Amino acid sequence: MAVSLTQRAAEEIIKSLEERGGGLGIRVIVQSSECSGMAYRLLFVDAPETGDEVFESHGARLYVDPKSLAWIEGTVVDFIEAGDDSGFAFSNPNVSSQCGCGGSFYV
Repeated sequence: MAVSLTQRAAEEIIKSLEERGGGLGIRVIVQSSECSGMAYRLLFVDAPETGDEVFESHGARLYVDPKSLAWIEGTVVDFIEAGDDSGFAFSNPNVSSQCGCGGSFYV
């Protein structure tokens, strides 16, 4: 299995990197959340880290460290726009439930 991007998410990553002035891709980190459970964190990548798994979809790269990969294996990352709100959305087959605020998940 892998982690993949939809066409729309890939386009948004490429656009963000161009606006930023460069970079290799986006890193997805899974960490404990302030609410409870786990949460996704996204960072720009200028250089890969030792042990990174790199997933490429539609011309954009997603970097995931081995610890985080255990939580998101099989996830599809999309980019959603709804009214004035927009952001990356994660379709993670490992999630058993999410907290009420939607900011964290449980496996």
